[in-house]
Amino acid sequence: MASLDLPVAPTGDTPAFPMPPAGEGLRRQFLDLPDGPRIAYVEAGSGPALILVHGALMTLEDMWLGPMAALSRHFHVVAIDRPGHGMSEHARLSDASLWRQAEILRDVARRLGLVRPVLVGHSFGGAVVLAHGMAYPEETAAAVAISPICFPELRLEQLLFGPRAMPVIGDVLSRFSAGTDAALLPLLWRAMFLPQAMPARFAAEFPFALASRPSRLVADGENANLLWSDLTRSAASYAGCRMPVGILCGGSDIVTNPYLHGRLAASLIPGARLRWLRGLGHMLHHADVDAVVDMARELAGQS
Repeated sequence: MASLDLPVAPTGDTPAFPMPPAGEGLRRQFLDLPDGPRIAYVEAGSGPALILVHGALMTLEDMWLGPMAALSRHFHVVAIDRPGHGMSEHARLSDASLWRQAEILRDVARRLGLVRPVLVGHSFGGAVVLAHGMAYPEETAAAVAISPICFPELRLEQLLFGPRAMPVIGDVLSRFSAGTDAALLPLLWRAMFLPQAMPARFAAEFPFALASRPSRLVADGENANLLWSDLTRSAASYAGCRMPVGILCGGSDIVTNPYLHGRLAASLIPGARLRWLRGLGHMLHHADVDAVVDMARELAGQS
């Protein structure tokens, strides 16, 4: 495991995850996949393998600033920039499907030597880790889906960013939407946390400029446009899922309806464990880090 070259504060036998000073970016590593894009990632900790997968309009810093520190005390944790997000590359259209991203996730795990990792994904990332487990159950120890989107529905991101995925004209539209994005995106990011407030550290350190680059929003549009077909396939596959699954839902989530998505998916996936966190919103992995750690450890047989 490569070092992040950041100061470490020891706590017992396992060091606490080294967090960077405010305002400094993470030192990413890069993995060139033979049949896929270049993927950016960071890693820390020791123990069983665990991969963190962020959602829409996010980068791996979402996980770094959220549960990664606590998880790294129990696992060897790798957080990735999803294809087309953060500093990861993607092939237009071909890498946009959540099922394709599950395949890329498998290739990342294989190249890094992560044997049967626990997968933890948020929102769209939750859909990716569930797809990975259904497609490659022998290569998945367990999946924890946080505020996942699980079923097809009309989504705001399809309306806002879907047109940007159109060839040629989409790129132009994205570039000329800079003024609108500057006003709209801060509202969307803060709405994700409701009814909680965005944490001060997240507001200070998350790379909003990186997440809002035109090419990144094009990737979000591509992801959104394929949700209908992708989630139809997922919904048809839940009953045949053969891996341990944990679903964490915030009872006050206004981004992905927890009754439609998390609770219904948990009722269809054999043996799925549902944790309903009353009063928490979509970004519950920041509001209740312990719930994420407890579920990951439980599914990994650590508690």
